[in-house]
Amino acid sequence: MAEENEKQEEASLEDADLELDEYISKSEEVVLKTHQRIHNEFSGRIEKMQSGHVEVILDTTKDMLADDMGLIHGGFIFSAADYAAMAAVNERNVVLVASDCQFLSPVKLGDKVFVTATVRHKEGRKRNVNVEAYVHDIKVFDGIFKTVVTERHVLKLKLLEEESVKPEL
Repeated sequence: MAEENEKQEEASLEDADLELDEYISKSEEVVLKTHQRIHNEFSGRIEKMQSGHVEVILDTTKDMLADDMGLIHGGFIFSAADYAAMAAVNERNVVLVASDCQFLSPVKLGDKVFVTATVRHKEGRKRNVNVEAYVHDIKVFDGIFKTVVTERHVLKLKLLEEESVKPEL
């Protein structure tokens, strides 16, 4: 009888631990607020997302080829890095205003590119994000992305007086 009660207590404690773990993970869950229409095939997919930190994986495909030797165009690596930076900031209206980056090693067809982005500096509406990309253990990209969080969508901002009249499309 005592052994049975002991097993029930252990099961009850395990259930309580599971409930606590679920509560903690739900309360820490981060939901993407920006760049929600990004085409994941060309800019990567988010694998891990925390407040101020994102990990993106870009699977290279033949649509990204720059030549017949299998070289992937750097624009796709930059796109994945930019997407990771925007997701790390994770504000609805975040825009890239500058970047200082280096392509350190070529990426070839079939490579899986692992991109990490971490917000390093926050001042008012400005955010600086460090971004690194690797293929296996080889660093292929390194950059600092400077972003600004705007009150409204960048296309709805009135940047110049002349812009009060909408252009005809």
